[in-house]
Amino acid sequence: MAACTEVKVQGYEEFCEALKKHKGKQVFAYFSGNKNEQGVSWCPDCVKAEPVVRGELKNLPEGSVFIYCQVGERPYWKDPKNEFKENLKLTGVPTLLKCGTPQKLVEEECLNTDLVNMMFTED
Repeated sequence: MAACTEVKVQGYEEFCEALKKHKGKQVFAYFSGNKNEQGVSWCPDCVKAEPVVRGELKNLPEGSVFIYCQVGERPYWKDPKNEFKENLKLTGVPTLLKCGTPQKLVEEECLNTDLVNMMFTED
């Protein structure tokens, strides 16, 4: 039995709902470009980062929540006015956030096992 709960969401509204639903818990969120029918994201770094991040999920704190959020297709993501950029101040995908804290890993940082591990294990 995994120590953490994984929630998969699509788009900003679903992300906000998931966040509300798990209020009071420690929430980590991973943002990735949408995947096609073959399960491959349009974002090459997202494709590389996902196995790294998933490999570290076992180190998440007991009772925490991991939200896997697909941010949308490339044209939506490229729009500087999209909700992720405006409201969450995301600058790139993949991004890994420790919700409610300033801690985040962006793009290449998500490929670094040590950085991901530190984010998941540090208080």
